[in-house]
Amino acid sequence: MENVFWVLLPGFVAVASGMLVWFVMESRMEVRLAQEKERLARERCSVEVSKAALEGALEPTIQAAEERARRLALEAFLDDLRVEQRHYTRENRSLSHSRKSLVLQERMYFRSLPLSDWIEHEIALENDSDVQRLVREMTVFDKPVVNVTEGPAPRKALA
Repeated sequence: MENVFWVLLPGFVAVASGMLVWFVMESRMEVRLAQEKERLARERCSVEVSKAALEGALEPTIQAAEERARRLALEAFLDDLRVEQRHYTRENRSLSHSRKSLVLQERMYFRSLPLSDWIEHEIALENDSDVQRLVREMTVFDKPVVNVTEGPAPRKALA
């Protein structure tokens, strides 16, 4: 029996030390895996924080760019609007007297397309009335006037 014991003892010690090494290595691997998970969680959190900060920083910039693009488009549209104006004097003669009046006609255009019909104003004139001053004061549209005799306004070249 003693001989069997001395034969089996080294085998038992070898199996026990192998199991001990396996448990130690398993625990070391679990510790290493936990450390890697912790590092990955920290990195993911920092990426999410930087992404949120970047989106927060870019959002006003994007909104400002969109607002600027809308403003530029509106300004380009308004630059394409123009007013055409024409005027003449009309004299109404009746038996007792003659009445002189200034007829002012205006029409709004988008590029070369008329947006409105001719809007006509008739202004009674006195003998010493300044026709050009009346024409400037009686315009319907607030935009600078383009006279029919002057021809179309020069177009800006697109960049």
